[in-house]
Amino acid sequence: MAEKDNTFQNTVEALFRGMDSFITTKTVVGEAIHIDDTILLPLVDVSFGVGAGAFAENAKNNAGGGMGGKISPSAVLVISKNGTRLVNIKNQDAVTKIIDMAPDLISRFTGKKEEDGYTAEKVEHIINQEADKE
Repeated sequence: MAEKDNTFQNTVEALFRGMDSFITTKTVVGEAIHIDDTILLPLVDVSFGVGAGAFAENAKNNAGGGMGGKISPSAVLVISKNGTRLVNIKNQDAVTKIIDMAPDLISRFTGKKEEDGYTAEKVEHIINQEADKE
């Protein structure tokens, strides 16, 4: 029985070996993109599954395993001098769009200075490019 456990343990260890270089904090929060005074931080969903097995009866080294993963963009954190906002690029329904627009509407009513139009266009362009990749 101990031999089976050891083979199973070796199989699982082999599956997870090197995974720390694949899944890091930069996997979930991507590299920052700087546009003038605005910073874009892409956020992604990461999911993975692992399966492993071992059978050592009458065989020397029976073992098997597999791993699969998925990374998909979910949102972009926009940090500017006018504040921070989260733009959802996944599952954009009417309610989400309204929630994303709320900070802009509030700033219009309170009289805060609007964002630079040129920077806002750049940000929107990059967000749309990332959404098209999905």
